[in-house]
Amino acid sequence: MNRTNSRTKNSRTKNRKLIITSILGAITVALGFTPLGFIPLGILNATTLHIPVIIGAIVEGPLVGALVGLIFGISSIMRSIMNTTPLTPFIMNPLVSVLPRVLIGIFAGYTYIWVKKLDEKLLKNLSYIAWIICSVFLGYVLYSNTTNGGTTMTIILSAIFLVLSLFMLYYTNKKMNSDFAVVASSFIGSMTNTVFFLGMMYVLYAEQYMVAVGQPVELARKVIFGIAITSGIPEAILSVIVTTAVVKGVLLSKR
Repeated sequence: MNRTNSRTKNSRTKNRKLIITSILGAITVALGFTPLGFIPLGILNATTLHIPVIIGAIVEGPLVGALVGLIFGISSIMRSIMNTTPLTPFIMNPLVSVLPRVLIGIFAGYTYIWVKKLDEKLLKNLSYIAWIICSVFLGYVLYSNTTNGGTTMTIILSAIFLVLSLFMLYYTNKKMNSDFAVVASSFIGSMTNTVFFLGMMYVLYAEQYMVAVGQPVELARKVIFGIAITSGIPEAILSVIVTTAVVKGVLLSKR
């Protein structure tokens, strides 16, 4: 009887993981082929394509995250074939377009597992710091869009994300709850995408990449590192906000 129950439970778990992988993979593909995959905030355009990968890794573990990342990577190749750009020859290489996306799920999943084991008081304090940093950054983005003639859409989006960040800060205090495991996982997962994608681009195609973007070849390291900082960190902060909001909803529904 126990064996039967165990088999039934394992079967349900496998089916749930398969369903969640399929749903998050479909969302990733949809984001990639629609404007929803990019959030315009005036001073930057942040991609959201890696967020379903991180959510899968947190909610169902590194394996599901890696599988959703695989779907993300394959869809990147498909999208590049359908809409060719100067970067298409590089993205066709799975080491550039697929491997970094699979690693998102692995890094994000194991970061979540490891951080959850830390002391709860420490996690709460780190959550405070993380949400303060996010709020300050988004306050700057909103100020920049307001004073520099940003569009109505960028101002509204900046305000929405700032409100979400402030709410997370308030929630951390009010509910005596720590989000830092999700925050850390989201940030690491997003930066994994940035660092490994641009890193592979640099290692394999530095000269060709610089020619494609119209920059001097000798500045390859400076340009690619600059992109990682100016785009990677803002994208990671937005990933933290969106992922935390979604994961909180999922975990509450499970309870």
